[in-house]
Amino acid sequence: MKTAAKVAMAAAGLGFAVGWIRRSRARAETAGSARREQRNRWRSVTVNKPVGEVAPDGSLPQPLAALGDSVEIRVTTAADGKGTEIGARLRSPEPSGIGSLADRLAGRDPRQPVRAALRESKQLLEVGEVLRMEPQPAGHRKPDPAGKMLDAIIDRANAEGVL
Repeated sequence: MKTAAKVAMAAAGLGFAVGWIRRSRARAETAGSARREQRNRWRSVTVNKPVGEVAPDGSLPQPLAALGDSVEIRVTTAADGKGTEIGARLRSPEPSGIGSLADRLAGRDPRQPVRAALRESKQLLEVGEVLRMEPQPAGHRKPDPAGKMLDAIIDRANAEGVL
């Protein structure tokens, strides 16, 4: 039974990897400007504030402004007038393929700062500050393997979001 489960898990992982590589190659084969449009997708958040409060006088929240000219930013009214949608996308082509997976795991993916800036901008606009998990307000984890693994995941989460 254990061998069958291992074989099934290995097959599922292999199937995922093959599908991911095929999709990456399909994106890379698209030619010209259509390729750039397809690969540089918009990442967006919806903020529970009107457009006038999100970008007064055309000024962006500090995390987005810090990205400078490396991103294109749009601020529009959200669907049904329920807040404001802030969207951002890279101006340079986004990476794809196995190399991009390695860069993402190593924290060198150029999309990570865009996602972080959108998340932090939303928090600044809605809450007034960027929420952090560290330092912990109270309590400490045991220094056992599970606690060390959770600490490693939390350290990594700063680039992709909060657990």
